Amino acid sequence: MSEGFMFASYEAAAEKLLDMLPMHQMEDEEWILMALSLASVPMVNFISNSVDLPFDIMFSEPIFAPNNPECIIGVVSESEEIVMQTALIESFGIKLDYIYGEAKRKYEESILKKIYKYRKGAPLANLKGKNVLLMDIGCESGMRALVSMKTAILEKVKSASFAAPVIAQNTAAMLESEVDGLFCLSRIANFVNTDFYYKSKEEDLNCDEILKILESNKHYISFQKSQGDE
Repeated sequence: MSEGFMFASYEAAAEKLLDMLPMHQMEDEEWILMALSLASVPMVNFISNSVDLPFDIMFSEPIFAPNNPECIIGVVSESEEIVMQTALIESFGIKLDYIYGEAKRKYEESILKKIYKYRKGAPLANLKGKNVLLMDIGCESGMRALVSMKTAILEKVKSASFAAPVIAQNTAAMLESEVDGLFCLSRIANFVNTDFYYKSKEEDLNCDEILKILESNKHYISFQKSQGDE
């Protein structure tokens, strides 16, 4: 696959990714699929329906450098785990108090709101002793994948693998030592950004469309739990 290849949509990428996933093993071991971003919901939804497996969303938020909204220096997860770009933080002279303060703010102002909106306030699916496949539409730095791995480990999963249609080559090499399995269609040496490889962009999705996808999929764990409570 060339570096300029463009997927028509997230679902189109999912269809190609499905061919390389260990579907029989996933079905036999009843893996849980985990979307790591709202943009990845259509992709995970497609694969969930194709392999008849449950899925949930694991939320995280980027932490940006002071006065530079383009530079991500860390990521905080819904379990309040943090992964940081240590080299950048040290080179910019950013204090850890800033990182922790921003992480707390992102958790309270963004992550909790998304949990309420897209999981109806339900906690993350019970992952203890489960085989989990973390999924995203692309992976550049690997920080979101790593912070999600930390959350998965905290939840005492049996195994945690990662899948994405496109990934930066150096990030793939780094993640291979961190995850139990890595499934990627294209490992790109000169990675531009995830949007570059898709004709459809994340901003093309709105919250109503995402909610419609979640509400229509019988495998979406959080809505199953909320309906059971009613």
